[in-house]
Amino acid sequence: MRGYLVSSISAACAAALVLPLSLTAGAATEADPEREIPGTTRSLPLEPLGPSATDRSFGAVVQGLPRRDVAPFSLLGLVWEDAAAELEGTVEVRTRSLADGTWSPWQQVETHNADHAADPGTEESAAGRVRGSTAPLWVGPSDGVEVRVKRADGSSRPLPEGLRLDLVDPGDGPGADPAPAAEDRAGGGGGDGEADGTDPADAEGTDADRDGTDGDGTGGDGTDADGDGTGGDGTGTTASGPGTGTASAPAPGTVLPALDRGDTEAAAAAGGTLGFDAAAAQPHIGPRPAIVTRKGWGADESLREKTFVYTSTVKAAFVHHSATGNNYTCQQAPSVLRSIYRYHTVSSGWRDIGYNFAIDKCGNIYEGRAGGVAQPVLGAHTLGFNTNSTGIAVLGTYSSSNPPQAAVTAVARLTAWKLGLHGVDPKGSVTLVSGGSGKYAKGAKVTLNTIAGHRDGFATDCPGGRLYGQLGTIRTASAALQGR
Repeated sequence: MRGYLVSSISAACAAALVLPLSLTAGAATEADPEREIPGTTRSLPLEPLGPSATDRSFGAVVQGLPRRDVAPFSLLGLVWEDAAAELEGTVEVRTRSLADGTWSPWQQVETHNADHAADPGTEESAAGRVRGSTAPLWVGPSDGVEVRVKRADGSSRPLPEGLRLDLVDPGDGPGADPAPAAEDRAGGGGGDGEADGTDPADAEGTDADRDGTDGDGTGGDGTDADGDGTGGDGTGTTASGPGTGTASAPAPGTVLPALDRGDTEAAAAAGGTLGFDAAAAQPHIGPRPAIVTRKGWGADESLREKTFVYTSTVKAAFVHHSATGNNYTCQQAPSVLRSIYRYHTVSSGWRDIGYNFAIDKCGNIYEGRAGGVAQPVLGAHTLGFNTNSTGIAVLGTYSSSNPPQAAVTAVARLTAWKLGLHGVDPKGSVTLVSGGSGKYAKGAKVTLNTIAGHRDGFATDCPGGRLYGQLGTIRTASAALQGR
């Protein structure tokens, strides 16, 4: 791993990640029931289930949990100790709604999740706390759960040892929903009937968890850590988002406001510590879209590692779906993010959330892994190809559901800006060296589109066939925003 930067968060991070799985960071205890770390993670070991658990529609259940009452949670996933072990089987869950007490139908949990991970050989992948895990599934506020697991047909491999169910309560957020976008207020946007919006406007753009040091982790001067050309705290920005005038201003530091193309180019030219070649970026740099910061979606900074890790540049963007399901509203998206973040750090043992950015179904764009939205932050999103790339996750599952147009448009706008900072043509191609992905051997030189799907680097369904089918449209729109 390359350069490290020291942030201002407390030393609670280290303690949080070594707690036993049965009571993980943020969980209430009898001695301290009012602990003020937002959110909880509770773990329930799976049990062997006998022949009576067999279901004709499912088959012989090997392990699981009988239906039971549990403390409130909103997201779940299965976890096991050996990160190298694979779960060759099927996992299904059903949950009881906290709102009305009804039980959901059986829902399948995506078991192939190792492809969303740090590159082999990095400190993050080798960390002793890293565990195997399924993809997380968002189920909404619930207080009951039932689980069943069976081996894959024809598989002789046993299920991983120590299987347990992690139940994540995201805790209360900062309280402010993202402001609606101009296109939503005009009757467009939303894509799925939820005109909750994109492009929050008029924030000061502060970046409280950054220290503004430069990309190699040494000698930073604290200027322009968030990449808007305004200085380390972002308070000098005067540009507003496209929805100015009808939405209340978000709280300071919760949103980096949208910049028009001229202001974006000026910010890039002024960004001496951002680790990119401003001359190469111009004139093909898209206007910066509004981005909800980690503070804006309520990230508990004590959960992540204290340091940031950077690569040398950004040559490509990998598009993902989060595989967490589509049963969320746009107002719930910050809670979904807090849950994924907690699952990645506390349950899977990663240094931070794996994605560099996330986008909800209404097109709101969120900062992911910490270190600066304009910086080449090393993520854990595309096994083997995290170096010199950025990972963008559209919240939801798009294997058989169409992604909302607002989300597709947001991917184009984000890539036009992010790739433009590094002089990258969204319609171009790039050769990357595989770190070892299962699809490509370590050291293999692989030519990919500069806007690629996760499946291009790994044998996976991600980002789902319906979202993958939109990548051509995204490349064209992104290039147009760059003026190409």
